[in-house]
Amino acid sequence: MKTSVIAALLSGSALLLLSAPALAQDAAPAPSPSPSPAPTSPLDIPRASSEGHVVYTPADFARYSPKNALDMLNQVPGFSISGGDEVRGLGEANVNVLINGERLALKSETIFDRLQKISADKVEKIEIVDGASLKIPGLSGQVANIVTKAGGISGQFNWATRFRPGYVRPEWFGGNVSISGTAKTLEYTLALNNNNGRGSIKGPTDITDANGVLLEHRHTHLGNRFDNPKISASLKWDGPGSSVAHLNASYALIFFDSTNTEDRTVPGGVDRHRDYDPHERDHNYEIGGDFEFALGPGRLKLIGLDRYDHDRYREDVVFIYADGSPNTGGRYASVSTNKEQVARAEYNWKMLHGDWQLSGEAAFNSYDGAARLFDLDPSGDFVEIPFPAGTGGVTEDRYETILTHGRQLAKNLSLQLGGGVEYSKLSQTGSMGLTRTFWRPKGSASLAWTPRKDLNLSLKLARVVGQLSFQDFLARVDLDQGNGSAGNVNLVPPQSWELNFEAKKELGAWGTTTVKLYDRWYQDYIDYIPLPGGVESRGNIDKANIYGVNWVSTVNLDPLGWKGAKIDADLTMEKSDLRDPLTGEHRQFSNEFNRVANVTLRDDIPNSNWAWGGGVQYNHVLPYYRLFEVGINYEGPAYTFLFLENKNVFGLDVRAQVFNVTNGRHYFRRTVYSGFRDTAPVLFHEDADQSVGLIYSLNVKGKF
Repeated sequence: MKTSVIAALLSGSALLLLSAPALAQDAAPAPSPSPSPAPTSPLDIPRASSEGHVVYTPADFARYSPKNALDMLNQVPGFSISGGDEVRGLGEANVNVLINGERLALKSETIFDRLQKISADKVEKIEIVDGASLKIPGLSGQVANIVTKAGGISGQFNWATRFRPGYVRPEWFGGNVSISGTAKTLEYTLALNNNNGRGSIKGPTDITDANGVLLEHRHTHLGNRFDNPKISASLKWDGPGSSVAHLNASYALIFFDSTNTEDRTVPGGVDRHRDYDPHERDHNYEIGGDFEFALGPGRLKLIGLDRYDHDRYREDVVFIYADGSPNTGGRYASVSTNKEQVARAEYNWKMLHGDWQLSGEAAFNSYDGAARLFDLDPSGDFVEIPFPAGTGGVTEDRYETILTHGRQLAKNLSLQLGGGVEYSKLSQTGSMGLTRTFWRPKGSASLAWTPRKDLNLSLKLARVVGQLSFQDFLARVDLDQGNGSAGNVNLVPPQSWELNFEAKKELGAWGTTTVKLYDRWYQDYIDYIPLPGGVESRGNIDKANIYGVNWVSTVNLDPLGWKGAKIDADLTMEKSDLRDPLTGEHRQFSNEFNRVANVTLRDDIPNSNWAWGGGVQYNHVLPYYRLFEVGINYEGPAYTFLFLENKNVFGLDVRAQVFNVTNGRHYFRRTVYSGFRDTAPVLFHEDADQSVGLIYSLNVKGKF
């Protein structure tokens, strides 16, 4: 069955390219950077070596007028950046971008953040290689290595603003600014950025009973405001001999405020107004560094990292009645602290005609949370309700060691093998404290083969140990949806076998296409399960499976006579399976995006500073399943956008964009039961069809 499904996915890819768009977000999409004039040829005929390496130089990107390394990498045909999985500790590399041959050993900064800090004039070249041919364990498939050069002081900035008239206040202060330079044996970067967003929906919701009789009509207007200002600095020191050291530090704040108002009309009852106002304040820091030096027959790298995060959250819900009855409502508030310390060592050496690495890591994580629950009494005061299950802590001490060996089996064939073990100790405090230990094997085997200069194939099989969300151990309440989670101290970290195959084909003047097939078999998969006492919480399911295909392509239109134009497409289709923990029936994963597509047309008009284009985003999301309800929550399902860009407005790149041209909307439908959904009668149906509106954005980029 899997073979036939994957074959169908591949055969339907061409149709999808024409008919499907991509995952929509509340904010405008983060399309690839902006081009600039330059009569250079498009990135259609890369410089490929016999080993399959592809090299791009700054001249290849001249027509895009890039301001930073991210602008350049986003224009590499057939390549998409993988941000990696969010894990505790550092582990092996899982991001498909390197900088000067080194992985990003940070947690609070993504590879996108780091690439934005590298000014375009500091990029010497971009190499696209297969991860299995590198000396960095964990990588497979196509990997981009950004090679930079030292010298001089340079800076770049990006100012981004967004407008949603009639929905939410403008977003004025988004973007980033950074400066970098070199002083003798030192390289430094200082950056300030604000990743912000403004989300909003408004429109009707109907509540009906099991027979479709209207119980309540609601009109909602929700507006979210999110700002995440951060200051960061990095330092590189070329020490004595061949030793190299890096030091990184960052400090960030999070401000989140939401206003969600609803006017509720109740046929035959009392009309009411609801105010739901969640707020969050967070501050966090990270300090990390590494020191690498020659030792014996190889090189030793020592890595250290310290992270701290303190979060305060509160949500209030208040009902105001038209007949003057006393207000009702509640409050949920929590304070939590996350800490992480990581120490890691990697020793690399050559032996027996191959590359070897022995790594060891110790990671110490802790989470302390205190949640409080309140009820609004008739006098208008919030009175606390006992909620002991919402307070407690979790600590995890994790140790791992892995031995990796890589070698060339032939000039165009390389192998990487790695194996090791992980030990972890999980301890919980609170109303049901528990301590457990786990020994888990882990490792991978990767092959990279270049049968022809224009074709790269890779295959990877890995045994992966997953990680738990510490918040799942404690009880939580959602006042907005009227549900929550009881908390589960018996959670077990999931494990999986993961098989990945990737094929990249250079199409000459037409562009590049990359197809990725993947299959993952899980043990102890995590979803909502029933617990004793008739409650639900996140818990383990014995086994689950997901498989699919991802197709990334760049098609240049120059051969058709449309000079300067191209189409970028990123398409994903997948299928999943697990046994529902309540009914025992087979179903797919909850809330999974099983069909996603991004298709963008970009036209850089030759011999001018102008570019224009547009695109479509499409997503198909699967229903979610809880014990007492089932529903579906999605946007779009198709969003479209248009942009116009000038790459030299007094030396600046200016891009204007309008998003949601074809009126994509927000949909939320759920059925809530009076008990477990497999046996209890329907309590009510909820059906929301709400407007997202047009989103206007303006981006200004420059260098200094």
